[in-house]
Amino acid sequence: MEWRFMAVVVLLSAQQSASQRTALYPSAYRIRRGTYSLVNPTFQSSMTEVNLLFEALLAGLQIAGGPGRSLLIPDEELASLRSLQRLEAVCEGVLPKRLSEVRRLTAALARRRTPLSGQDFERTVLTMVYAIQVMADVSAPHQREVWADALLQLFRAVHQDLT
Repeated sequence: MEWRFMAVVVLLSAQQSASQRTALYPSAYRIRRGTYSLVNPTFQSSMTEVNLLFEALLAGLQIAGGPGRSLLIPDEELASLRSLQRLEAVCEGVLPKRLSEVRRLTAALARRRTPLSGQDFERTVLTMVYAIQVMADVSAPHQREVWADALLQLFRAVHQDLT
């Protein structure tokens, strides 16, 4: 009887640790041909890059969902900075762009019981920026409502991580 209980405990803990190891952003670990490829790319590794991201957002940074350049910055001088290539790699290759991918992410975030890593936090905030931009461009009320729900779920995950 006791060995059965121990077997159940071991199986449950193995299942829980396997679910915690699954990546929130699986595309971060794939290398794409023809891109500024980094395995598990992140942008913010210093305060300078945090300030640069803030400046890019203030300048009107747009994360495009289609193929081609995924990062549009109206300020040409700011857009020409080499350090923004990593941000473009994150936005192009890692962030979920389809609603189904964003909803998969929000479901995984809702199940998560541990704090987000710095990389996942950065990607979740950038996904929120993308969702806000898509929601602003969508004209169909139903689509706008669905994107708003996804945005709310992303906000809840970030808020939960911060508290």
